[in-house]
Amino acid sequence: MKQIYLDNAATTKVDERVSLAMQLYFAEKYGNASSVHLLGQESKRALEQSRVVIAKSIGAKSDEIIFTSGGTESNNLALKGLFLANNKKHIITTKIEHDCVLNACKWLEKQGAKVDYLDVNKEGFVNPEDVKKAITNNTLVVSIIHGNNEIGTIQNIEEIGRICREKGVYLHTDACQSYTKTRLNVKKQNLDLVTLNAHKIHGPKGVGALFVRRGIKIIPLLHGGGHEKGLRSGTENISGIVGFAKAVKLTGNRDIKQMEKLRDKLIEGILKIPNTKLNGPTEKRLCNNINICFENIEGEAIGGYLDAEGICSSTGSACSSHTLEASHVLKAIGKTDLEANSSIRLSLSRYNKEEEIDKVLDALPKVVNKLRKISPFAK
Repeated sequence: MKQIYLDNAATTKVDERVSLAMQLYFAEKYGNASSVHLLGQESKRALEQSRVVIAKSIGAKSDEIIFTSGGTESNNLALKGLFLANNKKHIITTKIEHDCVLNACKWLEKQGAKVDYLDVNKEGFVNPEDVKKAITNNTLVVSIIHGNNEIGTIQNIEEIGRICREKGVYLHTDACQSYTKTRLNVKKQNLDLVTLNAHKIHGPKGVGALFVRRGIKIIPLLHGGGHEKGLRSGTENISGIVGFAKAVKLTGNRDIKQMEKLRDKLIEGILKIPNTKLNGPTEKRLCNNINICFENIEGEAIGGYLDAEGICSSTGSACSSHTLEASHVLKAIGKTDLEANSSIRLSLSRYNKEEEIDKVLDALPKVVNKLRKISPFAK
């Protein structure tokens, strides 16, 4: 049975061209970028060329890019590094952030931080005026996810950035899901720190980056040989970083348009099933995100039946899939535990085809009908 992979918000297939670019730095150009010999300097050159690619893609300067092991590390470095380096102790975030941001904030509260968790509306948007009202003289940073990993909401980060710049506070955004899928420009959007990673864009797992605007002081979390401008010690993952840059080069507007087309077809088809609702916005939504509440049947059960049909889906964030708790994102937009637990997320990539969507739209109504017949909650 051929798999239909619709869990691209969790991770993506590595593009063959990315794998090929990486292979060279496993087998031939395997030097340590800190070594002064030829092999080492070849790796150093590849490292810096990749840094230029990542920087250019978000309108940054190359020396503002710090390579990390991924989105979780970048988010932790941004928030904890800022907190440790500054006297201000107030942080503003939202109730729909990725777990690594929320858990970093909870840890920082134990270190003396005061954290405000802003509400969002029923579509997942934070009101920029709420951000403005929450800022005090002691506010250090506002951290707001750009494109939500569960419901696809794309925040008005430019307006929030304008407010933060006027108030003299830093703005950090987790852009792991939105990177290369929607506009991201650190200058035009007044961004001070941005979290990126590779494995959501057909790059390898285990590599990411943090944009840190020139002049911002952060304390490193890892201490060692002083790699990455002293902010992230550890021998650089050259093959992974090369793969990251190659993945960025391979992105394009045609892929975004194709994903939008398939997304809209999938949403339209699923909403024809009785008692279904779209979670998140109809507009300003990530091009690859679909999140649907099926009411009175368990999302886990839907996912299990779809898996048996060769269709990979998710009930929410992959990082939280081992828990049985209702999604904090869905609860933040007003869903009950029952509604949240009856939701599934389908997320697309450039590799998905229209015939796959047709197969999903054929299989899913049958699965829902079968489950509703045996559900104790269904009417």
